Amino acid sequence: MANATFPSPMVNDRALLQQVAQGIESALGNLYDRYSASLYALAYRITGERADAEEVVLEAFAQMWRDATRFESERGSVIAWLTMITRSRALDLVRAKGRRHRLADSAAAAEPEASPAMGGWDTNPAAAIDQEERRRHVAQALSELSPAQRQAIELAYYEGLSQSEIAERLHEPLGTIKTRVRLGMQKLRDALRPYFAEARV
Repeated sequence: MANATFPSPMVNDRALLQQVAQGIESALGNLYDRYSASLYALAYRITGERADAEEVVLEAFAQMWRDATRFESERGSVIAWLTMITRSRALDLVRAKGRRHRLADSAAAAEPEASPAMGGWDTNPAAAIDQEERRRHVAQALSELSPAQRQAIELAYYEGLSQSEIAERLHEPLGTIKTRVRLGMQKLRDALRPYFAEARV
């Protein structure tokens, strides 16, 4: 081996981020394994909820995946950038939950006998046709995912496997599976948003 020196953590992080910018999911998984615990602790301090903290961390890594090419190394380290994203996401979530609670309280006050969680039965005979059309859109969106993302999502939703079980079955790091599922779900939401937004109108 010509050079036995090892890169510093900062250089290694940046090398991984360069791979993320090239679309290499395993690099994202490596960064997740390295920093998710400390970022979770930060998110939990802000949100106060375990599920919310987990959601924030996954959102932070999803944003890193999208914006990796925009990272400016002269402005700081990769972990500093991730910390800023996580803090911003956590604060956004806390504010959004506050707004949702206020809206729910207002709706309950306006219609105290209505259940805010339940909708009316749809008696429109065209509903079955609309549902079948949405089903086709879902199948099309799934077909446009990368094979690795589609496999992870199908194992999670069709076979009911946890992400830890998926990682074990596929012999992949848990961080890689988590980011793969998250990115795949984000692509599905982006692809299906127009159809399901119309259904809610």
